[in-house]
Parts: sequence; structure tokens; C-alpha cells
Amino acid sequence: MQQFTREEKLKHLFSFPVIIASLGYFVDIYDLLLFGIVRIPSLNDMGLEADTVGTMILNYQMIGLVLGGIVWGIFGDKKGRLSVLFGSIIVYSLANIACGFLPQMDFADKGVIYAWLRFIAGIGLAGELGAGITLVSETLPKELRAIGTSIVAGFGVLGAVVAQFTVELAGSWTTAYFIGGGLGLMLLVLRISVAESGMFKTIKENSSIKRGDFLSFFTKKTLFVKYLKCILIGVPIWYCIGILVFMANQFAPEMGITSIDPGKAIMWTYISTSVGDFSCGFISQALHSRKKTILYMLIFTFVGVALLLFSGNKSENMYYFYCGWIGLGCGFWAMFVTVSAEQFGTNMRSTATTSVPNMVRGTVPIMLIGFDYLKQTHTVIVSAAVVGLIAFALGIYATLTISETHNRHMDFVE
Repeated sequence: MQQFTREEKLKHLFSFPVIIASLGYFVDIYDLLLFGIVRIPSLNDMGLEADTVGTMILNYQMIGLVLGGIVWGIFGDKKGRLSVLFGSIIVYSLANIACGFLPQMDFADKGVIYAWLRFIAGIGLAGELGAGITLVSETLPKELRAIGTSIVAGFGVLGAVVAQFTVELAGSWTTAYFIGGGLGLMLLVLRISVAESGMFKTIKENSSIKRGDFLSFFTKKTLFVKYLKCILIGVPIWYCIGILVFMANQFAPEMGITSIDPGKAIMWTYISTSVGDFSCGFISQALHSRKKTILYMLIFTFVGVALLLFSGNKSENMYYFYCGWIGLGCGFWAMFVTVSAEQFGTNMRSTATTSVPNMVRGTVPIMLIGFDYLKQTHTVIVSAAVVGLIAFALGIYATLTISETHNRHMDFVE
């Protein structure tokens, strides 16, 4: 294993690709979670029902993420990692600015307009993390790869915290959308100096290598199994975010709590997630295992979910405490995306790494459908517990059976 001096480590870990990927994911998370933070005030201001219409809009955004993940992933393997970093940020920045003008859009049903704008934003937001992690993974030495991607995600998820404070300080959800779009366009200028991945340049010159073949994930058994397991590992994270955090206000009556602010639930979750993401890379290096790190984090998160749902009546602050617990456990998001990058060859890496996290996000509408269906005959808590048990069972199984990728060389093709 190659050894690095302290100066060499810092040079690699704070290189321009890592910094730009971190800033990009920061803006991505800001814009991705902004709707969850302003869902209730924005819909109330426009006279729309916060839960029913809000669920529809969230589903549109998540479907956009799934489609965008496929499109940008293929684009990244065919045209290059940088093409995604430029194209995706333009799409979601303009869509978020448009969301700020929603009160003035009187030419159609505002709920429908809102849903389509979040769908377009979702398509753009889908490309950011996968392209960034792919570029960083292919740029850094394998000994520093996990720490580098942890820095990207750990800093990036703080975008959710800034989004919450922006809404509170600005006093206007429309202003928060304008700020998010503006940050994206500013970052676009900084990306001009980023260099393309050397691994991608090498395979691009070889015309015999097929790149970005998304359908091969479903036509080749070995690729399909790896791809499916990568998705299942991340499902528990978005179960926690999509149901326990985004829909936090629905749990208040059953828990004897006057009210729960989903925006604050998101903020406390992501403050802890940042700590988890920063820590995950170092834990992986210490354990010499990606799988053990993810497994321990999953178990820790599962315990937090069980306590949140079944530890008796709570206060609003206690709910936020458990959101923090869950957020800390969900800090294996960067590790899960890194594992996805390490599972596949250079000619398929962007397609996998960009689409996998968005396929995970795309399971949120499915989980919400199950959650809403179960609520017809069961309590909110029991409904959430059933969906969560399935999500965690699948995630733990996938983690235990997927191949270990710690210190794996990434210069190979499928």
C-alpha cells in the first residue's frame, strides 16, 4: 500500500476536483431539500393542501431524479464526467429560479406548475453527486478515495442546514429559491478550470470499448445483481428522509406533540448526517472494509428509528433529537455511492454511480404509496414501521452479500 506524507495527503484531499465536487454537492443538497423545507409555507401561501399536493410534488421531483440519473449517467460515460457537471447545474439552477416566480404564475394550476418545475429540477439535480463522486474516485489514490468522497458528502450535506437558515433569515420561500439558483450559476463559473478524469480519457480513445450501456444492467446477470444490491443498500437512508423527516408533521398528533416543523427536522437530520459522512471515510480506513462500515451504520440507524417510533410520547425537541440520531447513522451515503463507483468498470462507472443514488431517491414515491395505503387501516406509526422494516431488511441483506471494494483498483472496464 502506498504511503503518503501529511503534505501529500492534504494536497490530494483538497485538490481542485474535491473542492469543486464538494461545493457542487452543497448547492445540490440545498436545492434538493429546499422543497421539503418550504413545502408547507409555500403551498399554504398559494392556497394549496400541504400534505396531498405536497406528496404529489415530491413524487414528481423524485421521478425527475430517477430519469435524470439515467440520462446524466449515460452522458457521463459517453461524453465525459465534466459534461454532466456543467449540464446538470444549469438545469436545476434555472428550475429553482423559476420556482421563485411561482406566485406570479397565474396561467395554470399552480400545484401542477410547481410539480413540473420540481420534476425539471429533479432531472438536473440527479447528475451532481454521481458525476462528482466518479470524478473524485478516479482522481484520488485508492488509499485516500474513501476519505476524499467523505469530504465531498460531509461538506455537501451542510447545504440542507444552510437552506433552513436561509428560509428563516430571508423570511421568504421565494427568496430562498432565488438564492439557490444563483449559487448554482456562480458555481458554474468556477467549474471551467476542472480537468477531466484521466481514466475516462484513456478509454475514450479506445473505440472498441462500449461506454454508458444502461440496458446492460438488466441484460447481464452479474451487472444486474451488483446494480440492484447497490440500490438496496441506500434505500433505508431515503426511507428515513422521505417518511420520518419530510413527513414529520404527520407523526405529531399520534405522539402527543403539538406540532413538528419538517424544516427543522431536515436541518437537525443533515447536521448529523454531515458528521456521519465526514467520519465514514476514516472509519472505513480503520476497519479496512466498506461493508462493515455500512453495516454498523445501518444497525445504528435502525435502533434510532425504533426508538423514534416506539419509545412513547415525546416532545418536539425529542423528535428532533431522534432525527439527529437517524441522520448520524445515515451518514454512510457517501460510502454507499463510493461503493457503487468501485463496483463497476470505467466504461460503466458514471452510469452506475449517477443512476444508483437517484434510483434510491426514486423509491420514495413507492414507499410513500405503501405508507399512505397502510395508513387507511393502521396508525401512522405502525405504517411507517412496516415500510421501514422492509427497507432495512433489504439494505442489510444487500450489504452483507455485495463484494468488498476497500482498496480496489478502479482502472478496469466491464
